[in-house]
Amino acid sequence: MNHSEKYLYCKIFDKNSDFVIWMAFPGIYSFSMSSLGFLWMYKTIDTLNGVNIERICSDTKTTRYRISDVKIFGFSFSFDMDFLTIFAMLNKYGVPIKSRDRVGLPLVFAGGPVVSANPEPYKEFFDFFIIGDGEDVNIKVIEICKNNAAKGKDELLKLLSNVEGVYVPHYPQRVKKLTKKLSECIYTPILSENSFFKNTFILEMSRGCANRCGFCLASYLNLPLRCVPYDELIKTIDYGLKHTNKIALLGAQISAHPHFHDVCNYIYNKIKNGENIEMSVSSLRVDAITPDVVKTLVASGQNNSTLAIEAGSERLRRLINKNLNEEQICNAVKICKENGLKGLKFYGMLGLPTENQDDLIAFVGLAKKIKKENKGFDISFGFSSFVPKPHTPFQWCGREDTKLLESKSNYLKKELHKLGIQVHISSIKWDYWQTVLSRGDASLNDFLLEVYRNGGKLGSFKAAASKYKLNTEYFAYENYSLDKKLPWDFIDMSPGRKFLEEENKRLFAT
Repeated sequence: MNHSEKYLYCKIFDKNSDFVIWMAFPGIYSFSMSSLGFLWMYKTIDTLNGVNIERICSDTKTTRYRISDVKIFGFSFSFDMDFLTIFAMLNKYGVPIKSRDRVGLPLVFAGGPVVSANPEPYKEFFDFFIIGDGEDVNIKVIEICKNNAAKGKDELLKLLSNVEGVYVPHYPQRVKKLTKKLSECIYTPILSENSFFKNTFILEMSRGCANRCGFCLASYLNLPLRCVPYDELIKTIDYGLKHTNKIALLGAQISAHPHFHDVCNYIYNKIKNGENIEMSVSSLRVDAITPDVVKTLVASGQNNSTLAIEAGSERLRRLINKNLNEEQICNAVKICKENGLKGLKFYGMLGLPTENQDDLIAFVGLAKKIKKENKGFDISFGFSSFVPKPHTPFQWCGREDTKLLESKSNYLKKELHKLGIQVHISSIKWDYWQTVLSRGDASLNDFLLEVYRNGGKLGSFKAAASKYKLNTEYFAYENYSLDKKLPWDFIDMSPGRKFLEEENKRLFAT
């Protein structure tokens, strides 16, 4: 047991059982302890009788159980490049990376946004996948494996293939994405001094986003927008504050919660009554910035916040379904400054469909105006480049050429630096490979293994593509026709492909 950890639930230490699960996080321990989804999944399984579960991270040195004891080995798969760490972890414990090379147990599975969106590039490495919200289906999977322990691997997989939300590549069929009703509040079940966010109690206010930006997987993968009831939120906040003074509100669109302002006022009043509370929030929408929200952030020790504006021009913001005008953005900055924040970081995206030089000039113009109107206020910008994602209206849109994107990147850096504004832009070359994985199919499986074996650097991707004669530019650059069959079409996800086609037409007609 890690002595820096504080359990906020009744942990059963001796279960007198030989059914062992390893739950793996493809990153270091401190990051795993700030991953709410990973920790909550662990907690739901840890509270089951007759099941022993152990957390494994990329930097885990010793384990309580041996791999020969493990019946199920599950991985959280949140980022495209996680496959490199997952392969390394399988290798570390002597588990063959490809499913067909593994005889008997453990069954190896993955869940998370990457494989819920498109598991096909990874189908030869995992015995099954959880598609969508996994809180409840994980329990079903464990019950089936536990109650049928005498059966062979193939028989177990056949049984699992009939569970809603489970995709078994060996028994392919249409799979429905799972969507959980948020009647309870999910929160950090284990606090740790060694967490990336030290001793921070994270709670999920909402899941999904009603704004539906055309490029946004986080929005479409988690539809519909679901909000935790207000009374449940307050009860959970009070519970967290018994154990720590640091809380974080999580959600893709927390400001859309009907009681977001009530929650802010509740915390603000506690602080005014002498409680020492440090509160942080995931990025806010521009049109949700109000004096009471900013005052709460400042009173709880937050000096800076982030605003996602995505594009510099109103034309492009309309096209991506981010309906914000310049006046709203400037007004939000003014409210932040007047109510005590010291600075803001703006998030933007390069290479969105139809983007042209005028859109980049508009970004610089907007930055110049914000800087001029808010002297002494810290302004910075962060950019990533457009990566088309499955199950979004922009899934058919190819990326721009890497050289063109790098030239746009250099232009923005140069012009914003002239204004004295700090800029960080994600690697265009890495975003290219992220697109290949995002829109890839089963032809990528051997390619990915080769990338891993050659060290996982940028050069490894190029060399592996050359070895397997893969046309990666097709996945990255090609604009697909709306009637093209896509690798992830077998996943039944609301609102469905027909809606995405209509939304694509609507956005490009604006």
